[in-house]
Amino acid sequence: MKLPVVAVVGRPNVGKSTFFNRVLGERIAIVEDRPGVTRDRNYARAEWNGREFYLVDTGGMVEGSDEPMDRLIRDQVLTAIGEADVLVLLVDGKSGPHPLDYAIAEHLRKTQKPALLLVNKMDNLGAPTATGHHEFWDLGLGEPFPVSSTSGKGSGDVLDQIVWQLPEGTEEEDEALRVAVIGRPNVGKSSFVNRLLGEERLVVSDVAGTTRDAIDTPMKYHGRTFIFVDTAGLRRQAKIDQGVEFYSSIRTERAIDRSDVCVLMIDATEPIAVQDLKIAEKAWDSGKGLIVIANKWDLVEKETMTAPRYEKEIRDRAPYLHWVPILFTSVKTGQRVNKVLELILEVQEQRQRRIPTHQVNDVLRALVMRTKAPSHHGRPVRFQYGTQVATEPPVFVLWCTQPEGVPESYERYLMRGFREAWGFTGSPLILRLRRREDTEGRPRKKQGTPQPVGQGEEDEVEVQYVRGDGGLDGEFDEDFGDDAFEEGWDAEEDA
Repeated sequence: MKLPVVAVVGRPNVGKSTFFNRVLGERIAIVEDRPGVTRDRNYARAEWNGREFYLVDTGGMVEGSDEPMDRLIRDQVLTAIGEADVLVLLVDGKSGPHPLDYAIAEHLRKTQKPALLLVNKMDNLGAPTATGHHEFWDLGLGEPFPVSSTSGKGSGDVLDQIVWQLPEGTEEEDEALRVAVIGRPNVGKSSFVNRLLGEERLVVSDVAGTTRDAIDTPMKYHGRTFIFVDTAGLRRQAKIDQGVEFYSSIRTERAIDRSDVCVLMIDATEPIAVQDLKIAEKAWDSGKGLIVIANKWDLVEKETMTAPRYEKEIRDRAPYLHWVPILFTSVKTGQRVNKVLELILEVQEQRQRRIPTHQVNDVLRALVMRTKAPSHHGRPVRFQYGTQVATEPPVFVLWCTQPEGVPESYERYLMRGFREAWGFTGSPLILRLRRREDTEGRPRKKQGTPQPVGQGEEDEVEVQYVRGDGGLDGEFDEDFGDDAFEEGWDAEEDA
C-alpha cells in the first residue's frame, strides 16, 4: 500500500522536530534550541489508532531570504507540501502570530489539501489562562489546536484529527529493504540518493556537513520497496563537535544498525582513507551487507588498468573487502548509478541465502581432509558436524571436540572455503564452534535410549567473530589424512 503522507511545516524553531519525535515515540529527528537544525525532509513511519502513515519533518521555511541554504530548505518544504496528503502547520503559541506564519498558511490554502493548525509550546494547557492559541484564528486554517510537544499534552487529540483526515489505503505494503548510504562528509551521498530518485529530494551543497539527520526516503524498483537512508558524514571522533554534529554521528550509527545493506561512498579522486575503512568496519561488524561506491570517477585521470589498480588498493587495505563488490560511478553524470540497485538486491539475496545441511557437511569434510586443524595440547581436533543456523547474515555452527583449540587462522581458512563454495558476496559470514564429546572408540548409543538430564549436552564455546574472513593461502601444511574428520558421524541431511 502507498501509505498516506503527513507533512509538518512551519517557520524555524517552532518545535516541528520535537512534535515529530513525540508522535513517533522516539528521538529520530535532531532537536536543538536554535533555528535551522533540520534541513532535509525526514520521513518516518507512524501509527495511531490502527492507521499507518508517513510523517515528514521539514526544515524551517523562511520567505524572501537570499541565503542559499534558506532557498534550498524552502524548495524542500514546498516539495513536501506537494507530496503530502495532509498538511500540519505548526506555530509558536508563546510568541504569537508571526508574518511567516501568515505566508506559510497562504501556501497551504492554495493547495486545497486538508490542513490542520497546531499551536505548539502551550505548556499550561488545561489551565484557565491557556487561551493563547485563539490568536491564530486569523491564519484562516480553521480551529487552532493547542499542543505541547515537550510534555505531550494535547498530542492525542491532534493525532485523532490527523487520522480522521487521512485518505483510505488500498493494498498491503511489501517488506521494505533498508539501505543506509554512509561515508565521510561531502563525498556525494545526498547527490547519489537524488540521482537514484530522479529529483532533488535531499539538500545538496558544497558545504561539508549539510546532512545532519539520517533521512529516510522510500522508492520503488521492479516492484520492490527500498528505503534509502541518507546519513550524515562520519568524521574522525576527535573532529566531532559537541551538539548537533555529535548527535548526527549517533543517528548515522543507528541508521547502520537498522539497515539491511550499507552503501559506502568514497571519493575516487583520493586514496581510500582510514576513516572510510572504519565506517566500512562498522557496517561489516554489524552484520550488514556492504557495497563500496567509488564516486567522482569522471574526475579521475584514467590510464590502462586504472580501475583494477584502484580496486586492488581498496581490497588490500582489509581482508574482508575481498568479498565486497566495488562499483565506480559518477553521480554528476549518472555513470553506473542505476547498477547499484541491482547490486543491492544481489547482496541482500546473498545475506538471505540458506545452504542445505548436507552441502555444508560435504564442503566441511573436503576442507578438513585437505588441511586438518592443528592439535591442541597434543590431542587432535576433530570436526564432526556443521549446519547453517541463521541468515542475514549467514551463521554457521560447527561441532568439534576442542573448539577452544581451533586457532583463528584455521577459522579463516574454513570461512574462505565456505565463501569459495557459495560466495556470500557483500555479506559478512559468522562462524561459531561448539564442543561435542570425542566419541572415537566408544559404542554408539542406540537411537531412543533415555539419557539422564544434563548429560550429553553440547556446551557452546564463545568464538571471536572474525571480521577479516578473507583468509590467507598457504597458511597450513597440506595433510590429506582423514583422521581430522570423524568416521561414522551422523549428518542430518535436509529433505
